[in-house]
Amino acid sequence: MGVNVFPAASGGASYSSQPPASASSVLLDGQLVTASSISTSVTGTGAPWLLYANGAGGATITVGSDTYSVVAGSTVGTSAYTGSKSVTIAPSVSSSPPATWTASTMPSASVWAGIAFGNGYFVSVEGAYTSSTVAAYSTNGVTWSSSTLPSSSAWQSVTYGNGYFVAIAGGGSTAAAYSTNGTTWTASTLPSSQFWASVAYGLIGATNYYVAVRGGTAINPGAYSTNGTTWTASTMPSSVKYQSVTFGNGYFVAVANTGSTGYSAYSTNGSTWTASNMPTADYWFAVGYGNGIYVATAISTANGAYSTNGTTWTTMTMPASGGWRSVGYGNGYFVSLNFSTATGAYSTNGNTWSAITMPTNNAWIGSAYGGGKFVAVEEGTTDGAYFSFQALPVAYGIYNGATVRA
Repeated sequence: MGVNVFPAASGGASYSSQPPASASSVLLDGQLVTASSISTSVTGTGAPWLLYANGAGGATITVGSDTYSVVAGSTVGTSAYTGSKSVTIAPSVSSSPPATWTASTMPSASVWAGIAFGNGYFVSVEGAYTSSTVAAYSTNGVTWSSSTLPSSSAWQSVTYGNGYFVAIAGGGSTAAAYSTNGTTWTASTLPSSQFWASVAYGLIGATNYYVAVRGGTAINPGAYSTNGTTWTASTMPSSVKYQSVTFGNGYFVAVANTGSTGYSAYSTNGSTWTASNMPTADYWFAVGYGNGIYVATAISTANGAYSTNGTTWTTMTMPASGGWRSVGYGNGYFVSLNFSTATGAYSTNGNTWSAITMPTNNAWIGSAYGGGKFVAVEEGTTDGAYFSFQALPVAYGIYNGATVRA
């Protein structure tokens, strides 16, 4: 057609260089520079469209109810579209294992104690062993900004669900907080002063539940909330240090950091709990859920365990002994990070694990998955890390002109 770059449909720079020669007019042109998708509308003229991706990676383009996968540097033809159609463009997500991570920088050298993803934001809270008002948020898991929690407390854990980030504090506190955007926080109050250790969100039926468990000294309170703002006390089945809780397949599952006996528990409502047993006596420190499997890790040995029902567990072995302090899940992979070394591990089934290389030898606390990335925080420095399943930036174009459906 005699040109290398089409003008954008509504003016401005074009990103989709070297469009297909059969294209007759530009309907939409742009570039994705973060993991977030964009949604807009495009008006068809009764002709098929050409969907084009050019750049570091491909794109998934949804037109109305039709979804097309467009590999980088390729064109996909569509059906003929007439009238205004909703269009969503998202970077394609690869299936490469999350093995080698890239360093990022947190906004301050803090004891980052937890991380969650929701509503397009990664959010981390700071405290754990010391009191702080520091939190952080990021839209891409690479560049972070500071935010302020409503009280100076030993913030321990954060989760996301039903439009709310919910954070809890340990250190013998009743402090909790909630936020709709991860940037502005409102104080709430847990039902008793405890060493609250972990919080998780789950939807059971039509009811939203936020559930908190505690570590610290050996007593057995728990707490739950149906709105993330007001909390009710519950009772765990044993007087042990429940260190971590997760949700999946209709069950909240908690594991205990005891050392002498393998305690765990499960609940269908976060209020009434039933005792279960881990396969070995150990300091079970983390539990996560994904793809029908619960996975737990220990902090002092190479012991791990997995379960398909949250009640009976099978032993497995992590790649190194000790330091396993987190379990996350996303894009078909479990990820566990090591508190003691610059290592971690990933697994597709919760049983067989492969090593991860972290960018620094720090105390990695945990990771969260969202927007095509695993994002990790650690304790005590400004170091963060991420692994992206997406190749960015992605340039995209939608043109009139295809004569056949690809």
